[in-house]
Amino acid sequence: MQVKYKLLDPRAKAPAYATPGAAAADLCAVLDAPLTLEPGQRAMVPTGLAIELPGPDCVALVYARSGLAIKQGVTLSNCVGVIDSDYRGEIKVGLVNLGAAPVTLAPGERVAQLCIAPVWQAAFAPAEELSDTDRGTGGFGSTGRL
Repeated sequence: MQVKYKLLDPRAKAPAYATPGAAAADLCAVLDAPLTLEPGQRAMVPTGLAIELPGPDCVALVYARSGLAIKQGVTLSNCVGVIDSDYRGEIKVGLVNLGAAPVTLAPGERVAQLCIAPVWQAAFAPAEELSDTDRGTGGFGSTGRL
């Protein structure tokens, strides 16, 4: 599948897969200077990148980089970013520092991952009744901790 991209800033980098088996491509920060996120602080980090997905049967999903999230506590403020197929603006990454120490991001640093996935738009239909299942309405830990 081909995904067109446009670099909106001369410092921007094309999305790139780090390894042949990578499921997501790295997104890099376009910053004028290093950005320090204090514990609990959020920031919108520009990538200088816009994309064109091939159609409404695709979505681009922005995920945290595991190294930043696990080692330093910097993750996405909205858990997963959703880029719809008709969006043509700059991809920006909402980050939050959930760690106990400040974290400084450098210009050009990899800050998130971009994964292209299929989409099925549902035909929602009102119903008076829904079918029964063994689980029923149980949720939020109803099946046990393990």
